[in-house]
Amino acid sequence: MSKKYDLKLKGYVGGWDFDSDYVDYILEKKADKEVHVLINSLGGDVATAFSIMAFFRNHGNVHVHYVGMNASAATVASLTAKHISIDANAMYLVHKCSSYVFEWDMMNADQLQQLIERCEKAKNDLDKIDLNIASAYAARCKRDKAELLDLMKVGGWLTAQEALEWGFVDEITNEPEDEAPVIDEGVANFMANAGIPMPKGVKIEKQGGLLQRIIEALTPQKVINKTSQKMKKTFKFICALLAVEAFSFEESKTSLTDEQVQKIEDEMTRLNADITRATEDLAARDNTITDLQNQLEELRKKPAEEPVNVVDDSKKTVNNDFYRNVDEAQKLFNQTF
Repeated sequence: MSKKYDLKLKGYVGGWDFDSDYVDYILEKKADKEVHVLINSLGGDVATAFSIMAFFRNHGNVHVHYVGMNASAATVASLTAKHISIDANAMYLVHKCSSYVFEWDMMNADQLQQLIERCEKAKNDLDKIDLNIASAYAARCKRDKAELLDLMKVGGWLTAQEALEWGFVDEITNEPEDEAPVIDEGVANFMANAGIPMPKGVKIEKQGGLLQRIIEALTPQKVINKTSQKMKKTFKFICALLAVEAFSFEESKTSLTDEQVQKIEDEMTRLNADITRATEDLAARDNTITDLQNQLEELRKKPAEEPVNVVDDSKKTVNNDFYRNVDEAQKLFNQTF
């Protein structure tokens, strides 16, 4: 007979089916009773996981059972439960948290320093969160925090037996409702986009018929997972050039087709030609400006030319017929009057 669970937490941690408010509501209703919780999730929001940790601790009598594949925040949520069990076929993954980093801009030295400071702050915040999570893991596993940090850096899947040996769980069970971790293509694609490694031996089922494909097409596939290793990156200009939404990275590596590489090469060639032409035009303009400045300097040094065709009354002489006649007329006038 299948065990009856008071809570079944599945999917994205922080989503409607893994919500901290609902967990708190159920625990308050069963404040004096033993509460059984089923978890099957690839992770999600670390803040939600911390809240559920606090609710489980405050209640004091929560029993968690893991089935399927569980990672990231889904493993954090259970750490304060009174008892944790895992199905023999289930998988367990812990890793360091991460956040999106994207910046595409031209920057001067001051702006670049501001970006460096923002990145340093983000790194410090992530380091603190990792230390907090490692401390919670260490308290559960009764191990040194440094050991857990090293395991989080590796970020590999653990079998049920390995999870038991580390101390993350207290018991391995084979409940009737437990199933081997078989996932469909949609979940496999989500894990790849979120940077969650695929464990060995897991069977991936092909997608179902037309109805199933329609349901999956209408279901939002892009989930922002703050605590999982987000390896789906969007490079604005490259994605636009290649007409893709984003690149999926595994161990910091991605792949491109021959056609995509050729598109990038052609675009880089075109941009390089544009830069060369712009550089040549700028050099030509600089030369023109220099020539004009030299000409101006030469003009400033050259003495001014003497004025021509200027009549100077102060240099009148009797040899000039006009002035001589005027003088004679003036004298005659003076004598007459």
